[in-house]
Amino acid sequence: MAIVHVLLVALIAATTSHAPRGVHGAAAKTTWPGDLAALVKAGRLRTDPSVTLAASTDFGNITSALPAAVLLPSTPADVATLLRAAHSDPKWPYTISFRGRGHSTMGQALAPGGVVVDMPSLGAAPARINVSSDGRYVDAGGEQMWIDVLRAALARGVAPRSWTDYLHLTVGGTLSNAGLSGQTFRHGPQISNVLELDVITGYGKTKTCSKSVSPDLFNAVLGGLGQFGVIVRARIALEPAPMRVKWARLVYTDFATFSADQEKLIAPRPDGSIGQFSYLEGSAFVIHGLAAALKNSGVFFSDADVASIVARAEAKNATNVYVIEATLNYDNVTAGSVDQALKSVLAELRFEEGLFFVRDESYLEFLDRVYSEEMTLDKLGLWRVPHPWLNVLVPRSRIADFDRGVFGGILQGTDIAGPMVIYPLNKSKWDDSMSAVTPAEDVFYAVSMLFSSVANDLKRLQAQNQKILRFCDLAGIGYKEYLAHYTVRGDWVRHFGGKWDRFVQMKDKYDPKKLLSPGQDIFN
Repeated sequence: MAIVHVLLVALIAATTSHAPRGVHGAAAKTTWPGDLAALVKAGRLRTDPSVTLAASTDFGNITSALPAAVLLPSTPADVATLLRAAHSDPKWPYTISFRGRGHSTMGQALAPGGVVVDMPSLGAAPARINVSSDGRYVDAGGEQMWIDVLRAALARGVAPRSWTDYLHLTVGGTLSNAGLSGQTFRHGPQISNVLELDVITGYGKTKTCSKSVSPDLFNAVLGGLGQFGVIVRARIALEPAPMRVKWARLVYTDFATFSADQEKLIAPRPDGSIGQFSYLEGSAFVIHGLAAALKNSGVFFSDADVASIVARAEAKNATNVYVIEATLNYDNVTAGSVDQALKSVLAELRFEEGLFFVRDESYLEFLDRVYSEEMTLDKLGLWRVPHPWLNVLVPRSRIADFDRGVFGGILQGTDIAGPMVIYPLNKSKWDDSMSAVTPAEDVFYAVSMLFSSVANDLKRLQAQNQKILRFCDLAGIGYKEYLAHYTVRGDWVRHFGGKWDRFVQMKDKYDPKKLLSPGQDIFN
């Protein structure tokens, strides 16, 4: 990912603090039924503002919802106790959400007037991360952060195969969506790399599930937006971990060439293998503010590099600049040949002559690249601003239309704070029996417009997002929103398409009272 958020700095003249929008109040309940009284006495089910207020907001910083109570579980059994009480009490008045890092952008992890389960509380004891003796898999608690899973696995010389760009998110959180990054074209999303789950359903019953045991629950939960239960353990496939990466960025001034090269790099060979790159993403930069955006897009571009890129774009009369970002993993065995392998791959591509840039990083440094930028921005007061992000999956047949209408149209001449990421994925690497939905083509693009409101311009950015979606609708682009937030049932029906009826059946089976994950606005 062309990281990215640092380009916020270039666009800030002054920083404005934003109060959360749409705050809902909730009166706390003073008495609790049955076993919940014990949780209250132990200080794990709390209604005081010191905990409820902290659970009322998310990373998006756009909407807030005050819960009536927060559960701070010490073990999964505490979560099961809450869900059993909720299911068995005919007068139970609260919905229930499961909050990991609170990294949703439109309140998906909130529970207005309900109960929020603070999942990280499960990790207060020794970390629930166990790598198998043969290094084939890791069992991780749903509350564990991916960065901690990575460190535990690397200590054994192994690592998961598929990631998100930001690792300070919980295992259960990303698996409830899909989990995308530059490895997805090769290994599929994170949900395609799960072997087994422990899930506490809406009944408060803990079930172990996999492709062979309770497969309906397993498939429903992965990408299921928290609607059927909460993941308290995931068994994740591992592979031998590389030591380092060659990290390259290649510059383009023409979208057709850029996208053709990206698709070449993810195309399966006759033997079924896929290219040499271990990771592949890309970025788009509109010509307006190009120099500032490039300077703040990471460590690759010196001032001289930026000047060269801008000069080339001007000479080509380019509307936008595009950058392929890719890595080759290597270890002690392959260290001697990695430079030649990179040279061989680059020789087949049509990036702007001379405009390629390479860095060498440890595998851990590369995968955790966003966190250091978060720390920098947080110190500057530029991280906790509204984030009206828009993520869409666009079919390959319409990606050029999307580029012309959005990058080459709607976004021209606008001030952009935040990265715009675009890269292709292979549908064959997804398991269509799972809840996550994708466009109906063999290749589709993940497009993430990770805008940040740094100049009191939230309404403008939200209107711009709606304009982009309206353009896609009018143009008949068969996109799917990723990390979607709809408030109308018909939009969810359209989103899930042919999976909707099955989704409803699984909801009726595993959460018949429709209590779980109300912030998604699917059934409530």
